[in-house]
Amino acid sequence: MDRSFPTLLTLGDCEDESNRFVQMFVHYKKAYCYYSCSRDVLKSSDVVGKIVLCYQLAIASSSPPKRQFPQAAIDVQEAGGKGIIFIYILHYIDDICNSTVCVFVDYEIGKQITDYVTNTRSPLVKVSLTQDMVGSGVMSPRVAAFSSNGPSILFPDIVKPDITAPGFLILAAVKDSYKFESGTSMSCPHVSGVAALLKAANPQWSPAAIKSALVTTARTANAYGFPIEAEGVPRKLADPFDFGGGHIDPNKAADPGLIYDVDPEDYFKFFNCTYGPSIACDLVDSRLYRLNLPSISIPDLKKTPLTVWRTVTNVGDTDSIYRAMVESPPGVNMVVEPSVLQFNASTTANTFAVTFTPLQMVQGAFNFGSLTWFDDGKHAVRTPIAL
Repeated sequence: MDRSFPTLLTLGDCEDESNRFVQMFVHYKKAYCYYSCSRDVLKSSDVVGKIVLCYQLAIASSSPPKRQFPQAAIDVQEAGGKGIIFIYILHYIDDICNSTVCVFVDYEIGKQITDYVTNTRSPLVKVSLTQDMVGSGVMSPRVAAFSSNGPSILFPDIVKPDITAPGFLILAAVKDSYKFESGTSMSCPHVSGVAALLKAANPQWSPAAIKSALVTTARTANAYGFPIEAEGVPRKLADPFDFGGGHIDPNKAADPGLIYDVDPEDYFKFFNCTYGPSIACDLVDSRLYRLNLPSISIPDLKKTPLTVWRTVTNVGDTDSIYRAMVESPPGVNMVVEPSVLQFNASTTANTFAVTFTPLQMVQGAFNFGSLTWFDDGKHAVRTPIAL
């Protein structure tokens, strides 16, 4: 979300006559690496009344931060430390820190502080109260590093996830108070609430229609035109395996123009096909990408061109003309036929074919693209594609 909680750290040298301070804003972010403080190290150092910087790269690949930070905080407290600067962030720290000052920084900021401590005779730090920042100063939305990414291991014929929604540091009611919580338990209510509103506005829509409206109208860029990023090591531009169709946009979902509906019988086809190729699986060659979903995933595209079909239903203006705009995944020729769909009072649904032809044989990686249906500028119906 476009909200951050930065803490101002003021660094200085208490033996420097000028005592000039260097200020830096430290935002709560996901770290690039994991760190901890060793109890033995703390015992061998005088940390009483001091703020301890926890920076230990050696254990980054072998010990998860959820175990490291609580122990580090306890060790610092027992050693008499005044506070802790930890190169990571957790959302449940209020129960651990108690009266100890806790500031979380990412690897980049942590490296700057480490360099300062190393090159300063008597390093000094002042920790100001955490502030609240909302708006353009916060790059959002971003896909959290703990988000469950695709591809789906069991069902790679289906793009995972479908959609993304606000789920990091959400102010939530807990018992008789409020806490900032993170995870699917926070993003799910956002999507559920929007789905309920869409159902109220369009009582005749099926669950699949609602899902389609959410996926095809989602945003892949933020309010300022920057592509949505996915946190991790390293941070990268988000793709369909990070956010599915993109970040949920409730207002656009209320008027999607076209929807990919699913016959209830197709759900039974899906259930039967999850057991693998069998007589009970009614999908062509038992592939789940034959389902009429608002996304396409083909995990094993081979030399022979492969065609999938989709049917869209008009839920916008009665008389409409949509034209296809194709963003082919790298290394693949993608053709949509027909490339123009016309709707009127008697024709409310149209079926089209998408054919994928690899331009070269590549093994081991997915590439991404999209198919977007445009009308006169009012609607843009975007289908994410993973090959």
